[in-house]
Amino acid sequence: MCGKASVPCGCEGSPDGALRRGAALFNQRAFYAQHEVLEDAWRAETGTVRDLYRGILQVGVGCYHLSRGNYRGACNLLRYGLARLERFEPACLGVDVSALRRDASRALAALEALGPERLDKFDDRLLPRVAFVAPESA
Repeated sequence: MCGKASVPCGCEGSPDGALRRGAALFNQRAFYAQHEVLEDAWRAETGTVRDLYRGILQVGVGCYHLSRGNYRGACNLLRYGLARLERFEPACLGVDVSALRRDASRALAALEALGPERLDKFDDRLLPRVAFVAPESA
């Protein structure tokens, strides 16, 4: 930990170009493309914040599996991403991590309630989004 006692090192500051591009693709529901962008950023990052990139991309890949009808893959990747993002709450690099985790948890709960047999009934309005907080809130 550095800076604020509860914020991991590397969370201070503004999002870089890769994070902004990945978030934009995520929010456009271009989940495969967001994975490519954030995977490159994750692999290039050597600090703790690399898990922020990985957590976001895992939530996005979970949404991708959902869009492809892969119930097990969707549930697993949403769970992995949620767990990886937990230590970055409430915000990191301007990403509202708390909101992303809340929304991804809601999507996972709805998915689990439907089960694999009713996956086609999932309400796409429950898909999470990556939001940014004001700089002074991060």
